[in-house]
Amino acid sequence: MRQTNYQGALQNPVGSGFNTTSTASDVIKGIDLTGKIAIVTGGNTGIGLETTRVLAAAGATVIVPSRDMEKAKKNLQGMPNIELDSMDLIEPASIDGFAEKFLASGRPLHLLINNAGIMWVPLRRNSRGMESQLAINYLGQFQLVARLWPALKKANGARVINVSSQGHQFAPFHFDDPHFLHRQYDTLQAYGQSKTASNLFALELDNRSKAFGIRASSLHPGSIGGTELGREAPLELFQQMGFLDAEGNMLPEVLASLKTIPQGAATTVWAATSPLLNNIGGVYCEDAEVATIATSPGTGGVMAYSLDEANAKRLWHLSEQLTGIPFETT
Repeated sequence: MRQTNYQGALQNPVGSGFNTTSTASDVIKGIDLTGKIAIVTGGNTGIGLETTRVLAAAGATVIVPSRDMEKAKKNLQGMPNIELDSMDLIEPASIDGFAEKFLASGRPLHLLINNAGIMWVPLRRNSRGMESQLAINYLGQFQLVARLWPALKKANGARVINVSSQGHQFAPFHFDDPHFLHRQYDTLQAYGQSKTASNLFALELDNRSKAFGIRASSLHPGSIGGTELGREAPLELFQQMGFLDAEGNMLPEVLASLKTIPQGAATTVWAATSPLLNNIGGVYCEDAEVATIATSPGTGGVMAYSLDEANAKRLWHLSEQLTGIPFETT
């Protein structure tokens, strides 16, 4: 029986040789992606844009689904091997429309990078009443993978990469009230459970899909300067988290710990392309390496509740119910 990463059985460094300062260009050296097809959600800004650039430079055809097509065209202008299409992860019908169009092309899908996400937002809901961070950061991933499943199988060797966060340590998944219908909304709790869900999804997806040559993993890209992730966050929240002083200036020790965007994209690109992960899946990565299990919140690594088999299976079934999609990996 092939081993799974339930309870963190495979959650050990594999000797990648990379570290926190490695860039996306560093980790892909010597890897040729000619003929490969990739989809990168959120691939027109921040670390998603760098991920798109590096994969395309290595020869892959990269499809970037975007909510803001004009912005995407501007940011991706001049890049080779890029295709743009429209998709809004908060709306289920938009996800279906994008997936149907890709499947109609008849192409295999070798890399699906679930990079798009939101953070530090006020309470919002989608058309189905789902809390927006859970809807975009996780349920949109689940629906997109489910819809693109035939193309992933067709690749005869594919990877699904969920860009998660150390922020999964903010909260386990709240099975009794995931959409904050009966408890007070807390934006960091909502973010944390959405990223925990993304980790659990990668864990269970890998177990169900490896028989078809599809491997899945999740990752923390690092704390990164220069992205748009915090554009809606109030000043007080950054101060509460210890990022800013009373005057609103970033603390020197925080500034020194931030990764650049090329460094922030490194773990995504490594997880998507490294031969070291050809036969390992369901793992959570950071700093272009398989992470260790966290000993406590606020430290590096992955929380044990993000690797729990019972949680992963329970979430899969709940996700089928919430999205209305039976996702049978057959």
